[in-house]
Amino acid sequence: MLWIAIRMLTGDKQKFYGLLFGIAFSTLLITQQLTIFVNLVERGASGVYNVTEADVWVMDEVSRTTEVNFAMPSTALDKVRGVTGVDWAVPHLRAVASVRTKDGDLEGVEIIGVDDATLIGLPPSMIEGSKSVLFQPDSVIIDDVGTTRMFEGGISPVGERLELNDQRAVIRGVADTIPSFTSQVALYTKYSQALRYVPGSRNRLSFVLVGTSDGVSSEELAARISEKTGLKALPREKLAQNGIDFIMENTGIPLNFGITVILGFIVGVAIVGLTFSLFIRDNIKQFGALKAIGVTNRKIAGMVAAQAFMVGMIGYGLGVLGTVAFIYSFSGDPTFKGFYIPWQVPLISLVAMVLIIVLTGWIALRGVMKTEPAAVFR
Repeated sequence: MLWIAIRMLTGDKQKFYGLLFGIAFSTLLITQQLTIFVNLVERGASGVYNVTEADVWVMDEVSRTTEVNFAMPSTALDKVRGVTGVDWAVPHLRAVASVRTKDGDLEGVEIIGVDDATLIGLPPSMIEGSKSVLFQPDSVIIDDVGTTRMFEGGISPVGERLELNDQRAVIRGVADTIPSFTSQVALYTKYSQALRYVPGSRNRLSFVLVGTSDGVSSEELAARISEKTGLKALPREKLAQNGIDFIMENTGIPLNFGITVILGFIVGVAIVGLTFSLFIRDNIKQFGALKAIGVTNRKIAGMVAAQAFMVGMIGYGLGVLGTVAFIYSFSGDPTFKGFYIPWQVPLISLVAMVLIIVLTGWIALRGVMKTEPAAVFR
């Protein structure tokens, strides 16, 4: 009976392909939009992910993320170093500035100052040059995404001179980084040099990066630092989550992507429901003939379920493969750098597809159950 059901389904190629298109398009839309959404909001934590050495981040009480921070006095560094359980503590500066290229173009950049001695605060890997280039005078390291924005045509930025707040800066390396949410150009330099590039108020220290001693957890040390210094101290994972939560709470991204996902589900229900109903209606005589020869409603329901399952699995597979192809085809674009498909996203799409199939199959099955065997003779 299942073979007969499959032959009935594939025999009407127009409706068969219409059902596949409906499921595949709905799956593609839901999976692709959820994938982009997850990767975008995760970029709110890129500032933390790019600094792999720090176990605890210390900041002013009102600071929320690596991008939304309030400067502290330089004495905060000594206070943190005096807390038991701190293995090392280094300054970290993050500020916004304007840079003028040799062509006269003006670009907003983020200046990131790392520890002068250890260079803690730099991304873990380099694309061009080495971390030690920062020991040369007026040196900066640019992130790879910033390279594509400031230097078009694949031109190497190494050796290029920039005018940074009336100060000379020379690019001597390219860092491999996770782009920020805004994909703003990032320039890394020594902390002392960053103070020259970003003149400002008396308080300039954005963060204190801390490493934990052996046997002390980051949660325990963060609580101890907060108690002893009165500053906000957060484990690395907690600050990263704060960056994600900040985007979720202060942008329209969740609402916009949520609407798109809901529309994908509605479109899938509409296309598949209409096409499946037309398929059942056109084959109502065949179902009547099966009833006339003694096939029960239970077996007919199994046939319809097999048809829906076959269409659903093929369509779902095509939709997921379409998402993979989309992410792969744009992997070379800096906007999509590092994008991946979390395992939860295909699972959510599978649940949505099952709901579409169950809903549309149930609607179509009602017409079959009401069919009388005599319909074949009319």
